Amino acid sequence: MAALTAACAADPSAPQVKSDGRSFTVAAAGDVLIHPELVDQAAKDAKETGKGEAGLDFGPQLAGVKQIISKADLAICHMEAPVGKPRGPFKGYPEFLVPPQILRTLKDVGYDTCSTASNHTFDHGIKAVKRTLDTMDKVGLGHSGSARSPEEAEKTTIREVNGVKVAHLAYSRESLVKPTLEKERWAVNLIGTDTIRKAEARAREQGAEVVILSVHWGREHYNEPSVAQLQLAESITEDTGIDLVIGHHSHVVQPIQKVNGTWVTYSLGNQLARHSSPSGLTEEGAIGWFEFREATEGWDVTARYAPTLVDIPPEVETGEDPPEGAVTDHRVVDVRRAIETSEELAPERLARYRLAADRTRGFVYNRGAPGGDGLEELSPARD
Repeated sequence: MAALTAACAADPSAPQVKSDGRSFTVAAAGDVLIHPELVDQAAKDAKETGKGEAGLDFGPQLAGVKQIISKADLAICHMEAPVGKPRGPFKGYPEFLVPPQILRTLKDVGYDTCSTASNHTFDHGIKAVKRTLDTMDKVGLGHSGSARSPEEAEKTTIREVNGVKVAHLAYSRESLVKPTLEKERWAVNLIGTDTIRKAEARAREQGAEVVILSVHWGREHYNEPSVAQLQLAESITEDTGIDLVIGHHSHVVQPIQKVNGTWVTYSLGNQLARHSSPSGLTEEGAIGWFEFREATEGWDVTARYAPTLVDIPPEVETGEDPPEGAVTDHRVVDVRRAIETSEELAPERLARYRLAADRTRGFVYNRGAPGGDGLEELSPARD
């Protein structure tokens, strides 16, 4: 664990860390959105590995980030879409219904809990919401952001992490398919400043010492946060005691910034997705790495990030061979680690990984985080 953290430069305005205080680490990543091409890849991999369920194995697609995710004391994913039955049928955009096998893989990679509030949560109604949460319970994944009943919607997800009670809240800007106004409006948590403030207060009343908020917000495919994102970030960090804000939805990387002393990741891009028209940016993502250290007042939080990339095989005509050195499978890549093994890479792939690392760095720093905020890239020396 120690190899994954780095010393923070002295900051007179930062909380004073207790020498004997508690501490824990949090890893959080971008959207998990299973497009049809990824289902096809899981079928291909299952034939080769002999693993998985009902002919699908998502393990190889996410194996590249297990080394990071599994080492966090608390790892949080964002599960964008509802799941169907193990043998399908499955659906892609615009109303997703994805294989439940992905949930087992997320657990195996090292995720502890997931946000489930998104614009796609209710794509297939309350039945799919229930199936998704039932499956997460079965595989041992926590969840926050959607509910199977009004009673569950009032509950707060709190888990003990290294002796610290940590609450996880999750909210979405919208739901593309609206829950029935009276019957099922409780099924998806929709963003509202007062709603979030009250949810944090309930969490504190129930003993939460740290509150982490996942928000599904902003505009798709924009690397800059929208005015609405900036305003909500300002409101949340000024009017609540929430300790960390994790953003999703844009499908591209956006800045990581301290706002009123609280870290806000506006968007961590995609963790695993394969859009029908890949832009280059939609394949890039970031894993946020946060170390919480108990202070005399509250918590001192340092932030790191690790760039990721979804490798996508080139499209070739039937019977044709792919270009020499091209990737052959969809895989999530730990970019910095891949660059370290560059002697094994074709020049074109090395150039692509370097582009992802450089571009992600530019986007996460685009609101001034490297200065007084102290954001750094996670060290590649992680073993």
